[in-house]
Amino acid sequence: MAESEERLIHEWASGDTVELAVRRQKPSEIVTPGFVWLGGFKSDMAGTKADMMVQTAAEIGAPSLRFDYSGHGISGGDFIHGTISRWVDESLAVLRQMTDGPQVLVGSSMGGWIALRLMHRLQELGETERVAALLLIAPAPDFTTDLMEPAFSDAQREALARDGFFEEPTPYSDEPNVITRALIEDGKNNRTLVPGLKLGCPVRILQGMADPDVPHTHALRLVEHLADDDVTMTLVKDGDHRLSREEDLALLARTMRQLHSELSPAQMDAVAGAERISA
Repeated sequence: MAESEERLIHEWASGDTVELAVRRQKPSEIVTPGFVWLGGFKSDMAGTKADMMVQTAAEIGAPSLRFDYSGHGISGGDFIHGTISRWVDESLAVLRQMTDGPQVLVGSSMGGWIALRLMHRLQELGETERVAALLLIAPAPDFTTDLMEPAFSDAQREALARDGFFEEPTPYSDEPNVITRALIEDGKNNRTLVPGLKLGCPVRILQGMADPDVPHTHALRLVEHLADDDVTMTLVKDGDHRLSREEDLALLARTMRQLHSELSPAQMDAVAGAERISA
């Protein structure tokens, strides 16, 4: 089953437009829910975890979609202009215009934050039925304020104030990360780990305990904030941030299969019926 390569022209609130690269896979007989990939900071949709999501969805018979945010991968736009708000806005447009029926949002690292903020937007719009569940891999909500900003050196803080950005090396690319003042300030307006966080759908988290970028204690904070939701967190003792080893990918596939079986139409109808009876 081949993926189709498509383009979505998205218009931001400013009136500017960007071309987003999208890949969709739609089986002839669709078994809902589908799966939507939300990638990490300066990552793209061609990684091994996204590949595994697409492969596993095809084996299940479920549709899948992956795309690159603006400034990422093969989408248009300049990375230096990116913010959490902008990438959430793009994700909402892709979800609303290019998927049918409920979806499982598969968010990796920053994609976990995007998924949480996307749920907030859908709650505001009264469209939460678009999402059946969240599957988060090393989720990094609020990473700009909670993980990144406290580690800034004096020189980096001065560069942000003076130039509006600074560059720093990253082990994940030959090119440095560009951290902008706009990204940091916008992150403060998108904080998720706050009192009252409630999603109203199942959440599954895969987290490495040897993650040098997003400590497993950060993921535990997310679990604590989701006190009213159905949350299961799987800790991988020697897992790093990428969770891209063969055994990690196998865990992702197993989790997808289990979650999909729990979210089958018959199961979801049974849950809805039980809720009506209890009400």
